[in-house]
Amino acid sequence: MLGTMQQDHLKVKSELKLLNQVQQWFEDFCLKHLFQLGWSETQLYRLNLALAEGFTNAVRHAHHTLPPDTTIEIAVSLWIDKLEIRIWDYGKPFNPDAIAEPAPGTLQVGGYGWFLLRRLTDSVVYERSDDGRNCLVILKYLKDPLETSSNLR
Repeated sequence: MLGTMQQDHLKVKSELKLLNQVQQWFEDFCLKHLFQLGWSETQLYRLNLALAEGFTNAVRHAHHTLPPDTTIEIAVSLWIDKLEIRIWDYGKPFNPDAIAEPAPGTLQVGGYGWFLLRRLTDSVVYERSDDGRNCLVILKYLKDPLETSSNLR
């Protein structure tokens, strides 16, 4: 496996008002590096949406009882054929598999974020790190643009 081509890291306070800053940071990274490798605007839009969902979940759920100055760290790593986003938070451990996927045609409170993340990306993994933080790992592979535009994966 080839080493990473590009990496970047961002640390922000746990405040929803910083979502625009997070998304702009990610968009700047993408515009600088991903188009040259053949990534489509649709792929970048979906990745930015997945990042937004992961960040807002950390703020709203993982950090809801923590002070707003609690930090969330985000790292993006780019290889020739894939992009990985890692979002670390200080919330309590949880089991994302316990979140029921919404049944088609029904309304429920919660659970749509994980459903959306799984549809927008190739892999979403929750890990608990040795330092007691949660880490959401979002992975997307570069695919043929025709294949990508014909479905949500």
